Amino acid sequence: MKCPFCGYYDSKVIDSRPTEDKIRRRRECIQCGSRFTTYEAVEAPLLMVEKRSGDFEQFDKSKLIKGIYTAIKKRPVTREQVEGIADYVENYCADHLKTVVRSKEIGEMVLDRLRGIDPISYIRFASVYEDFTDTASFVAIISDMENKDHTEEET
Repeated sequence: MKCPFCGYYDSKVIDSRPTEDKIRRRRECIQCGSRFTTYEAVEAPLLMVEKRSGDFEQFDKSKLIKGIYTAIKKRPVTREQVEGIADYVENYCADHLKTVVRSKEIGEMVLDRLRGIDPISYIRFASVYEDFTDTASFVAIISDMENKDHTEEET
């Protein structure tokens, strides 16, 4: 680490403490003895989302959270549950070393999580994600959800 006072390229770490998403390190320059603080953060790989149109855009966790909040409006779903869903999507992609993920995959992961939390939020999110154009689409997703619920109860 380069000393900000004298420019020397070697220092020693005096103290190291975790803070939020970073590690705070107190350093001392070996040449001039000056002390300074650095922050260390994990560099996440760039995750790109392939849209339905074939375009690509950088993954934006806040955009995903906003979309989930739209679906859960006035429903008994907590902020922690929403953030947990977004964290799950982000961590899944990181754990599987994905650099490109299709928007369809993200939608399916969110739907899978919402289904277990709140059925109305699930249907709302599905209506936007699946781009429903008629009432038959709503009936189909509700029937599918009820069939899955009955199948899970039997096992």
